[in-house]
Amino acid sequence: MTYEEYKKNVELLNKYAYHYYVLDDPIATDEEYDRLYKQVEEYEKEHPDKILKESPTQRVGDRVAEGFEKARHLSRMWSLEDVFNHQELVEWIERIKKIDSDISFYCEPKFDGASLNLIYENGELKMGITRGDGVEGENITQNVKTIQTIPLVIKETSLIEIRGEVVIEKEEFDRINEERLKNGESPFANPRNAAAGSLRQLDPRVTAKRNLVFLPYGVGVNSLDFEYLSDLMEYIYSLGFKKPPFRAKAKDADAIEVIYQKMKEERESYPMMLDGMVAKVNELQKHEELGYTVKYPRFMIAYKFPAVEKVTRLKNVILQVGRTGVVTPVAVLEPVEIEGAVVERATLHNFDEIERKDIRIGDYVIVLRSGDVIPKITKVLKERRDGSEKVVERPKSCPVCGSELLDEGALIKCQNLSCEARVVNSIIYFASKQCLNIDGLGEKIVEQLYKAGLVKSVLDLYSLTMEQLLRLEGFKEKKARNLLEAIEASKGSELWRFINALGIEHIGEVASKMLAQAFGLEYKNANEEELLALEGFGEEMAKSFLEFMRVNKETVLKLEAVIRPVPPTREETAAENPFKGKRVVLTGTMSRPRDEIKEMLEKFGAKVSSSVSKKTDYVIHGEDAGSKYDKAVALGVKTITEEEMREMLF
Repeated sequence: MTYEEYKKNVELLNKYAYHYYVLDDPIATDEEYDRLYKQVEEYEKEHPDKILKESPTQRVGDRVAEGFEKARHLSRMWSLEDVFNHQELVEWIERIKKIDSDISFYCEPKFDGASLNLIYENGELKMGITRGDGVEGENITQNVKTIQTIPLVIKETSLIEIRGEVVIEKEEFDRINEERLKNGESPFANPRNAAAGSLRQLDPRVTAKRNLVFLPYGVGVNSLDFEYLSDLMEYIYSLGFKKPPFRAKAKDADAIEVIYQKMKEERESYPMMLDGMVAKVNELQKHEELGYTVKYPRFMIAYKFPAVEKVTRLKNVILQVGRTGVVTPVAVLEPVEIEGAVVERATLHNFDEIERKDIRIGDYVIVLRSGDVIPKITKVLKERRDGSEKVVERPKSCPVCGSELLDEGALIKCQNLSCEARVVNSIIYFASKQCLNIDGLGEKIVEQLYKAGLVKSVLDLYSLTMEQLLRLEGFKEKKARNLLEAIEASKGSELWRFINALGIEHIGEVASKMLAQAFGLEYKNANEEELLALEGFGEEMAKSFLEFMRVNKETVLKLEAVIRPVPPTREETAAENPFKGKRVVLTGTMSRPRDEIKEMLEKFGAKVSSSVSKKTDYVIHGEDAGSKYDKAVALGVKTITEEEMREMLF
């Protein structure tokens, strides 16, 4: 390899990395990248005097630091004043408008991570410094160089400080904590702590493994000439930095409030944790005019989201038995308000999780509530223990029927098929909207039927009579007839609904549709090799499906004989169209309910997903399309309107 070839290869590797880490749009396979990286590495071993500063080999150092030296920022890094409601936002705007009434605003997410200051000179990354006290922090340059979303070299050659937040995406946070638990280490309490801890590793190789992400939010010392902050930040992103998933401009408090509410509603769709929104005066000249208080800049505020984490105490652990017999521990907490909701229960996942985290009754714990997701305990505050805490014992008998439990480690199961919890829950699920959709067969009715001895299994539903129902409290002729008609109407349901209704562990709606389309009515005879050949079908899913069929095949056959589920037609599975086999995401307000459009697209062979990724083929959008549309544009995913979709199909 010549020096010129070496330079071109370094440039190509950096291009590959930029598309992969910054744009989320890979243009090369891992194999191609690794092969080229090795070639560059070999050249540098032979010519150490010619190594380029921007070479990707310079990212990961192998020198373990004894500690971090202090380093001063070229200009102070400020904290932000917090506001928590619309009135406080209005008061902030009124204060600054007394100084200058002709202002507009720039809004962006406030990421929950660790602040970082980057100093570039002559286009080269010279230093990375933690925020510290705002005047000086720790020099963590070697660790910073391992972060793929931080360019080692930029085209801007003047001296500049680029400030931003280092975050860990939610999926990566979960992966790191799982790894720490396996290694006997304490899990991080939240992604912010994980990001800060990862930045301050004495061994840069540890930092490199954490997949940290840097998102710029502003500049310090610089000689750039821009009128608006929004334009300045677009320039910063153009230097090779990752853009935040959402940015917007606003003229007044009402417009800022609209943006804030949209961001709050969509916060769960962001890959990283948000704790609020930052609103800044957009006119850069006004920043100096508005100036600073002792603690904060007057020209920006953090409009915080309601807290999602709180400390409370674990009062007890109770047991729930699901429709598959799995016994799940549930935390009973001292009531605590999180995001306007009173939280008294939290998931504990399983008993292995309790033991790994060493959770004890009486412990003070940190509880996380995230959107509609069941609250969970993220950390035990062991330093607050006083010795009165009690170890949570693994159960040996079913809390509902008293029969002996099967302990498989992570899973503890009740094997008694007649257990009330199993029967009742399985029938409730069987009748639910995403399964056989039996209208009127809710939880209370199922429990009433079970206690009256009329149903001991799903199969018993189909032999219920008017006479039996009329003997039950609360049942008149009309109610009884409606229920019997709804049960009768479930016959002839689509095959995927029938499979989903069986309640097989790890087999949900998507997997049920795959089984129905791949095997039709022969799904129950599929072997392991055939199952694993299905896209996305893992070993755990295959094992669960095969075990269920081994134990329950006779019951399944009896149900099939009564319900007569309908497999997909030849036309549905074979007809060629632009969406067959494509990954599709729907967003925005459509002319018809999204469930109807989803069902229609699935009949044409599309795979309808709820989230946008690099693998998405189309994002179909209606009015008021939100963050999914923005992400599609950022990733280069093709976006089409509902009308364009119909033109392609019809």
